[in-house]
Amino acid sequence: MNLPEIVVSCEVLYRMLYAPIKAKLLMSGIELKVFNQLSGPKSAEEVAKNIGCHIRNTMVFLNGLAACDLLEKHNGLYQNTPIAQAFLVEGSPTYLGEGFVHQASITDAMLANLTKMIREGPPAKPSEDDADPQKWSQFASWMANNERAGIAQQMSELISLQPEFASFRKMLDLGGGPGIFGISMVANHPTMRGVIFDRKPVVEVAERFIKEYGLEDRMEVLAGDYNHDPIGEGYDLIWASATLNFARENMDAVMKKIYEALNPGGLFVNLSEGLTDEGTKPDFYVLCTVGWAMNGPMMAFDQGFIAESMLKAGFRSVRSRTLETGWGPMDIDIARK
Repeated sequence: MNLPEIVVSCEVLYRMLYAPIKAKLLMSGIELKVFNQLSGPKSAEEVAKNIGCHIRNTMVFLNGLAACDLLEKHNGLYQNTPIAQAFLVEGSPTYLGEGFVHQASITDAMLANLTKMIREGPPAKPSEDDADPQKWSQFASWMANNERAGIAQQMSELISLQPEFASFRKMLDLGGGPGIFGISMVANHPTMRGVIFDRKPVVEVAERFIKEYGLEDRMEVLAGDYNHDPIGEGYDLIWASATLNFARENMDAVMKKIYEALNPGGLFVNLSEGLTDEGTKPDFYVLCTVGWAMNGPMMAFDQGFIAESMLKAGFRSVRSRTLETGWGPMDIDIARK
C-alpha cells in the first residue's frame, strides 16, 4: 500500500490553528503593560521584576512577542520594534491598546457561540440599549487614537489633493466620532470651517478634541442621528468614514440628504470597506465582520454599493479606488455634485 500523493501543503491549516496565540500574546502584553518597559533594551529578568511576573515564563512570553515581530532580541536584551513603540506604549496619542481590549472583548462575545449561530441563526436581540450614552462616549474616546494612528493623516492629504480644496469654505464630518478626520482636514486648510455630526454623547467627546487641537474658532459640533435628523447645509465637503453601515436600510434617503446638504460643485467623500470576489475578499474585512454579520443586520458593503447609491442620489460623477490603510484595504468613493 502506497502513501497518498500530496500536491498541496497543510501548513496554512496549522497557521490558522495557532493564529489565536498571537492575539493572546498581544492582549497579555497590553494587560501587563510590557511595551511600556521596552522603549529601551532590557533583559527578561528586568522585565519580570518590573511587572511582577515569573522570570522563566516572562522570557518565553517575550520570545513569543519577538516571534510576532513586536519585540527585537539582541544578546539577550529585548526592545520594542517600531510598530510596538508607535502603537502599544501608553501615553502616546497613537496608543491602540485600550481600543484593542474593547475590540477583542466585543469579538469574543460575538463569536462565543459561533457553531450555534451557524446552526440556529442570530440570537435574540440583546437587552442592552444600543443608545447607551456611556458606551458611545467610550467608543469615541478610544477611536480617536485609532484614527490619528495614520489613517486620518493619510485621508487629510488625499482631500488636500482634490482640485477644489483651496475653495472649500465649510465641511462636515458625518458620523464623525471623535472628529479626528475633520480636525485633520480643517487644520490642513487655511480658512475652512468644520462641523462634526454624531450622537450627543459622541460629539461631547469631539468637543474635547477640537479644544485639544486649538480649533474652537473654526469647528463646531452638531448632535443627532443622520438617519432621522437634519445634518445642516451649505457644505463644500462632506466626509464619512466607516459609518454608513448604520444607514444600510435607509441608504437612499440618507444619500439624498447628503446630496442636498452640499453646495453646487461640492464633494462627498466616503471611506468604507468594499467586499469583492462574491463577498470573500479582502480577507481582513470578511473576517473582522463575521461576528457583526452573524449577530445582526449590520453587514459589510460590497464594492460599488456606495458609488451606485451616490449616482442614484444625483451626483454627476463618482471616482472610486481601493487604498491600503492601517485599517486594511478600503474603498474611497469621491462624488461631485
